[in-house]
Amino acid sequence: MHTSTSVMTSIPYSPSAVSVPASPPRGYEVKSQSDYDRTHHTFSNTLSQKLMNGIQNILEGILVKFSAVGDMPVFEAKNFPWVSGVEADWHKVRAELDSVMKYRDAMPSFQDIIKEVATIQQDDQWKTFFLRGVGMDCEENARRCPETMKVLEKIPACSTAFFSILSPRKHIPHHRGPWAGVLRMHLGLQVPEPAHQCRIRVADQFHAWQEGKCLIFDDTYNHEVWNDTDGYRVVLFVDFARPLRWPLNVINNWLMNLSALAPFLREAKGRQKASEKKFWALTAKDS
Repeated sequence: MHTSTSVMTSIPYSPSAVSVPASPPRGYEVKSQSDYDRTHHTFSNTLSQKLMNGIQNILEGILVKFSAVGDMPVFEAKNFPWVSGVEADWHKVRAELDSVMKYRDAMPSFQDIIKEVATIQQDDQWKTFFLRGVGMDCEENARRCPETMKVLEKIPACSTAFFSILSPRKHIPHHRGPWAGVLRMHLGLQVPEPAHQCRIRVADQFHAWQEGKCLIFDDTYNHEVWNDTDGYRVVLFVDFARPLRWPLNVINNWLMNLSALAPFLREAKGRQKASEKKFWALTAKDS
């Protein structure tokens, strides 16, 4: 295994304590964890991409050595003290989801907000309802979901949050996230049956969501999603700063604040605002 993912941690890993284990789709070939680690980038076709990826590998290798929660694909939710408070109020979040879910068709697809997502998603079967984003103004969406916004306040250094809605039979191909200084949480809100056929692979581990339960993982490990059911799968998708020891916590916070100036996120800000305005205009006509 690459050195960037072999950091030892005092937190024991117990799959049964993380989430509901799931099986891979029939015929799917599972590789070893080292084949899925964060040094395997989704895009490394050009010389410049390879150079940037190499620099990022070095930076992330240093960063995760200062991780206060270890370095692993999937984390035990109980090691994040705020999780119990989030899960306690999940029904309030679900109620607000239900109020907007009836307008699912009018919601923007993920690539409508962040165009780079088009590299893994071209159809309209992965819908989003943004509540918070780096540099984004989601004021109207947030105003319609006050209880969800209260839940987000319980999550330290939450940078991104939205309802992530996968259509029946939707598959999101393998990819990795942009930066190891961020961890991801999925709060299960609507999980169709049979639940074991609605699954996520993070590195070589497969997990199924549970309604009202948090799944926390490092999205810089190669991951992939399947909804092989006839129902919609919805999670509250949250990115938050990885807990780090000094001085990397200060450096990481500085980098995350600086990221709002990145051209692709500035473009996403405009796309989100326009999509939000269009969405509420369309729903007003239907009400």
